[in-house]
Amino acid sequence: MRSLRLRLAQSQLSQIVNRRRVIIILEGWVGSGKKTALRRMVGSWDPCNVDTVCVGRTANHDSDRHWLAPYWANLPGAGNTAIFYPSWYRRIAEMRLDGKLDDKQFARACDEINEFEAQQRDHGTLIVKLFFHMTADRQAAVMRERQSDPWMHHLLSPGAAEAMSRRDDLIAIIDDIFAQTDTRWAPWTVVNGNDEAGASIQSLDVLAAALEKAMPTSPPADGETVIPFRHSRAG
Repeated sequence: MRSLRLRLAQSQLSQIVNRRRVIIILEGWVGSGKKTALRRMVGSWDPCNVDTVCVGRTANHDSDRHWLAPYWANLPGAGNTAIFYPSWYRRIAEMRLDGKLDDKQFARACDEINEFEAQQRDHGTLIVKLFFHMTADRQAAVMRERQSDPWMHHLLSPGAAEAMSRRDDLIAIIDDIFAQTDTRWAPWTVVNGNDEAGASIQSLDVLAAALEKAMPTSPPADGETVIPFRHSRAG
């Protein structure tokens, strides 16, 4: 983990000085270790250049705007990273599960996502999409642990209970999402969420490798952006 965090820190330094943009998608089952991995990602970086964007459930969206509007408003600027937790994928999965998207509407939403992500890629933005998967038995064990700890009760939302009760339906939706949005410019990586520590190591390793491949290995050439420092002494 120490080695991974050093790699992430060095990659972010290159990202900042070369003014590159990064989008990270964190999706997966409730209890699969996403938040633990997120803490370790963010803890490796300069906090002034990374934002964690937590857009709420479907009910919190403004129906008068395009459904991607909340995400457009939080895209990263030059030198910055935006981590979407949850992301636009959670939105369409929830709407599909609730019966608010038929086959045609769901396919259109996936097409809009692909176009949206392609636009970010064309703008020079690296996109890393991570899905934390876990078995039903492991998820049930994690939920029991949370139920037994009063400090963890806030993580037991009605949405999590519904997702567990309709796991087979969600698996079919997730498979469909993967089939339609696993693109060459924004591929999915599945992380083994059965082991929380292992999930953090795997996800950070995938992220570090993607950043190292995308970021320049040297700083930009000196130019007008470099402010000369002149030492002066009073008297």
